[in-house]
This record gives sequence, C-alpha cells and structure tokens, in this order.
Amino acid sequence: MNSATSPGSTPIQASPRMSTGIPGLDDILGGGLTPRRVYLVEGTPGTGKTTLGLQFLLDGVARGESGLYITLSETAEELKAVAASHGWSLDALAIHELASDEVLDLDSQQSVFHPSEVELGETTRKVMDEVDNLKPKRVVFDSMSEMRLLAQNPLRYRRQILALKQFFAARACTVLLLDDKTSAADQHLHSIAHGVVSLEQMPKEFGKERRRVNIVKMRGIRFRGGYHDYNLETGGIVMYPRLVAAEHMGDFAPAISSTGADGFDALLGGGLVRGTNTLMVGPSGIGKTTLSVRCMLAALERGETASFYLFDEGMGTFFARSAALGMELRPYVASGLLRIAHVDPAELSPGEFAQKLRDDVELHGVKFIVIDSLNAYMQAMPGEHYLTLQMHELLSYLNQQGVTTVLVLGQHGLIGEVRTDVDLSYLSDTTVLLRFFESNGRLRRALTVIKSRAATHALTIHELQLNNEGVRIGSPLEGFEGVLTGLPSYRGNTPMMSTEPNVAT
Repeated sequence: MNSATSPGSTPIQASPRMSTGIPGLDDILGGGLTPRRVYLVEGTPGTGKTTLGLQFLLDGVARGESGLYITLSETAEELKAVAASHGWSLDALAIHELASDEVLDLDSQQSVFHPSEVELGETTRKVMDEVDNLKPKRVVFDSMSEMRLLAQNPLRYRRQILALKQFFAARACTVLLLDDKTSAADQHLHSIAHGVVSLEQMPKEFGKERRRVNIVKMRGIRFRGGYHDYNLETGGIVMYPRLVAAEHMGDFAPAISSTGADGFDALLGGGLVRGTNTLMVGPSGIGKTTLSVRCMLAALERGETASFYLFDEGMGTFFARSAALGMELRPYVASGLLRIAHVDPAELSPGEFAQKLRDDVELHGVKFIVIDSLNAYMQAMPGEHYLTLQMHELLSYLNQQGVTTVLVLGQHGLIGEVRTDVDLSYLSDTTVLLRFFESNGRLRRALTVIKSRAATHALTIHELQLNNEGVRIGSPLEGFEGVLTGLPSYRGNTPMMSTEPNVAT
C-alpha cells in the first residue's frame, strides 16, 4: 500500500500554483510555478528577461502580493523606462539598486566593485536586509552574472547562492534569478534552482528574429517540453505553447457537405467531410485558390463561420478575382462569418500561426479554414522536417475539432517535371490534383481526385473551367494519359467544354 494513503499517514497535498503573469507560460508549466521556490530565468541580452521579471511582479501586485526588484545591472530609471514602453507603472513595486554611486566610485578601488571578499558579503547582506524590511512575496534578482563576478571563485559563488536560497525559503518568497548566460559552462544555478526557464533569440537572414522558450527543468510538476515560440511586444511577452493535438480531443458527428459545385461533389463522393482536410495540388494559375474559395463559399452559405489565411495574394486582388468569378465575399466579411487574414511569413512564427488557428476555433467558432498556401508558410519554418511535424499536429487538432480544412500547395513548373517544395499528401485526407493540358491549340485545365479517406471518390479525370459562373466540371476525359507524369496528353473523343459562359456542362 502506498505510504501516502496508509492508515495514520497524512496525504501529500499538491501545492497551489502561482501565475507567472504570462498566460502562455502558465499553460506550458501546467498552471504556473510552485510558490516559495527559487527559479532561474536565463537568456542572452534582448530575449526579454527583464520584461518577464516585471510581468511576474506586476501580476503579484494585481493579486495583492508585494514585490521586490533587486538590480545589480540596471538602474531604477532604466527599469521604469522599460515598464513605460509597455504602458506599465512600477509605483506599487519596491526597487532596490545594489549598484549605488558609492560602489561605482572609480577612485575608491581598482575595479568597479570593492574587493570580492568584502563586496560579495556586503551585497548578500543588503539583499537580506531589504527582504527582511519589506517582506515581499515575489522577488526578482537581476542579475546573477554580477554575483558570479563578485565571487571570483566557483565554490564561494555556489555557497552564496545556496545561502540566498535557504534565506528566501525561510521567508516564503518566490524568487526569479535572472542570468544573461555570460558563462555558458556555469551549471551551478541549474543544479540549485527549483526550475530553469531558458529564453532564446535567433536572428534570421531576412525577416523578423525568432524567439523561443524552453523549460530546461521544473521539479515536482509536469510541464510541456520542447521549444515554444514567443513574441516580445508592447504590453509584455506573449508566449505560444506548442500545440499537442492529443490534448484537444473533440466529439463531433461527421457529415458530408456540398462544395457548391455539383460536378466537384460527384468527384469527391458527395462533397467535403466535416473533420477532414483536403489538399489542392497544382501549378501556379491552375485554379487552386478559386476551387478553395468555392468550397468555403458553400460553407458560408450554410451559415458556418470560416477563416481564410492568405499568404501569397494581395487582399484587393483576392476580393476582385473572386467577385469576377461570381463569388462575392465582402458581405460575409462584413457580417462576421468570414475572417480573412493576410499573413507575412517573414514576420510570423509557427507557434504564433498555430495559436491563431486555435483562437479561430476555440474563441470564434470557426468550422471551415483555408490555408493558401503551404509554400509561403514553409518559409516561416526552419526546415522541411519541422514543417511536416508542425502540420501533422495542426491538421490532427483541426480534424479533432470537427473543422473542415482546405490546404493549397503550389508546384513548380507548368509542363514536364512538376515539383513540390514538400510532400504533405500523406497527411491529407483528400488530395485533389490539377493540371494544365493542351487541346486543339487551347490551354485547358484538368482535375482529378487521387485520394479520399472519407468517401468513395471517382477515379476519372475531368476538365475544369473557371468563368463568371464560378466552377464548372466537364465530363470524364476517357482518352487522357500522362496526367500524373506532368506530361498530360489527350487522345480521346470526349468533346471539350465550351468557352461560352452560358453553356451548361
């Protein structure tokens, strides 16, 4: 029998969590920090350590908990300037500067600080006196690199940190120790701290730098491992927990819905199935976006809420082209049923994009999503391998939420060898292939459904026509050959569709 539940023993109660002031970080930590512990927040300059520390203290103020910011590296004026840039006031916080004018008097000693044997002890004593006077619940110590320089000896440094840890624990303080990683080989803080939060900043050759957080360790609590993207914005740090589809299982009834084009419905075996994803594959200009808009418009006409993520095309061109094909979208945007977001992949991290999709589904009740296109989205990813993993989680999540998803994937080349940047066909539930072909001196479009997990689909190839009536699907092209090789040829007798818009298919 477990001793925690045996007769005469007291069950071990889980400690209540303390919020970090950053909802995304609380989510990653499974609820927040364990109170009355010492934590290390490490990162190179510019990763947002000071901002995180201030958010932690200000969250405590909002909950009626006193906070103390102890600084060896920045002045109170500099801290207030940082806070002002986020629209915060630090009036409710106590700020204690250890780097006073006296300490920084160059005439007093040969270095910035007094001799280490004296200065380290004085610094620690000042910290203890300030804590005893103010009795704060939350403390931020900035930064440990200064303490490391004062100690000048690993053994003295470790003993001093252990003494501070025991001192804070005796006074029921929750402490964040900030460290700028000036000594990468120093693992003393890692072993002493109850938890370690590592912040990273990775510049890119073009576009916005990418920031991510990793929980190196956290004793006694279950947290979400791996890297999580975050942004340093006006108003503080916003973190995007890594999406784990298995944590978001949903219950819904699968149903087949029309695409708004009878011929396309017949090819798909009835239409698109709720809780599945469809991949539109073909070269540029073939009609992938138009076909996706037609499917989305049918969902909007049924009263469903939809989102369209536009990576490649301008908003003005998108609206104008859709309207020219008889698909007017602006009324649905005005009514709130349709949300269109123009995305710049150079400014977007994968974690932020995943969070946008989650917000659409969980906050706005979106049931139909189009991502156009995966080629541009891939540019926001560090590599093809990670794109596949990311899309697997995204699509699994959307499927479990009962969302109908359409993905657009462009291919390189119009004839001959046609290539894709990445093969995601195995992740799709339905794959629709589009190709150009020539007939009687005229360039035409062909369409076929090469895969469907949700319905029995047609295996025939049909002509696709786009005009002011929208999407039209022709009869099967029985004499079509080579469509999958990229060199399609037509040797059959099936008449081609008329180019006149009023002629029925």
